[in-house]
Amino acid sequence: MRFRAFWHLALVPFAVALAPAGTALGAAAELGVRHRIDVMISAEPDAPVLSRLKGARGELTFTVRLSANSKESKFFGMLRPSFPDIVVPDGPGKPLVQQTKLWEEDVCHQRRGLPKVTVTQLGGHFAQGEGRIEISAINRHIGVLVPPDELTPGIKLDQGSDSFGLFYAFRAQSRNSRLNVDLKIYPIDCFL
Repeated sequence: MRFRAFWHLALVPFAVALAPAGTALGAAAELGVRHRIDVMISAEPDAPVLSRLKGARGELTFTVRLSANSKESKFFGMLRPSFPDIVVPDGPGKPLVQQTKLWEEDVCHQRRGLPKVTVTQLGGHFAQGEGRIEISAINRHIGVLVPPDELTPGIKLDQGSDSFGLFYAFRAQSRNSRLNVDLKIYPIDCFL
């Protein structure tokens, strides 16, 4: 009996000594993520706007369907950014729209994959008068004829890294107007 009582008394200080360490390890913040999406618009070297309208002014708008759902943060909707004052560059390799932040999550959440983004429409115009070029590209829909300027979304580009960090890139490209809408998705580490 005395041995059993002594054994229990010896375990109590040992358990108390371990409790703070176990609590600290259990309370350590988990690593989560939040996402940022940037956009850049460019023209292919053989695009009509580059071959005929260097230096002309124009505007572009597009629609992005975005689904970014987690337990902590739920977002589903359509983003409709507009770029009203674009100048067509004097050669290929220069973007029509510089990299711009499109959307960013405020809440840190569990890692559950990348947000789902799809460019569904690209519209606008360049120049005025007789030389004006209209842009009206949409993606294909079941039961509807293929649009004249079909927009192909979801072209996966190589992942990379820049001053904002690691990114995953996707492109939507218009078939006739030969414009590219590039989306960069940045997973930003944070603590839950």
